[in-house]
Amino acid sequence: MEKFVSLEHIDMAFNTKKGRFVALRDVNLAIKQGEFVSLIGHSGCGKSTVLNIIAGLLNPSNGAAICNGREIDGPGPERAVVFQNHSLLPWLSCFGNVYLAVEKVFGAKEGKDKLKQRTHDALALVGLSHAEQKLPQEISGGMKQRVGIARALAMEPKVLLMDEPFGALDALTRAHLQDELLKIVAATKSTVVMVTHDVDEAVLLSDRIVMMTNGPAATVGEILDVDLPKPRKRLELAHNAAYHDYRSAVLEFLYQRHARPAAAA
Repeated sequence: MEKFVSLEHIDMAFNTKKGRFVALRDVNLAIKQGEFVSLIGHSGCGKSTVLNIIAGLLNPSNGAAICNGREIDGPGPERAVVFQNHSLLPWLSCFGNVYLAVEKVFGAKEGKDKLKQRTHDALALVGLSHAEQKLPQEISGGMKQRVGIARALAMEPKVLLMDEPFGALDALTRAHLQDELLKIVAATKSTVVMVTHDVDEAVLLSDRIVMMTNGPAATVGEILDVDLPKPRKRLELAHNAAYHDYRSAVLEFLYQRHARPAAAA
């Protein structure tokens, strides 16, 4: 497969009260269609900045960000984002929150019946058909995050971007949604880029793990290919030697070769 998303010699700098802050320097990354890539690194290493550049929410200071053969020059429905904060509108039901995105993307060319069916299908994909008419305050944190994922998938994006989507959830809910995400990605064959701090999450979900060096002027330090069989099952991987080797490789990068400056002192 050829590269589908490409970051080429990306620099990102911000003007602050203390002067110019260089967040990223010479970031190069190619992502294939249908690939699941995780970005991992310590806080301040620019993971979310990379994600926001792919989303079109930030324009790089230098270099080019390309998706499907076109330079990214702003947000677009072909790149949907799921944030750690689900960002649901509290006055709309689960159905209404998803329908709003569907209408925005497809409303000009499709009738209401088709738009409603798209919304039903997206909520069914994340197992929330029974909660369509519930308001966000009437459902759990994990369910809210599933609505956010349904909203993103309903747009039929070419790339699904996820910024620590499970970071605020308890461990059991997080594990459940990780397993659900594996099934959803297998069903939709989505191209996924996810920011995470969780090493186990990265190894479980990813085809490749992009390990970022510490900021400022962070860049891609190493890329680890995760060659584990699919579909992946959590309990089986717990006894898989290769899984533990991948996990150890990421931990060694983060806590030995690229430990936080304070931790290394």
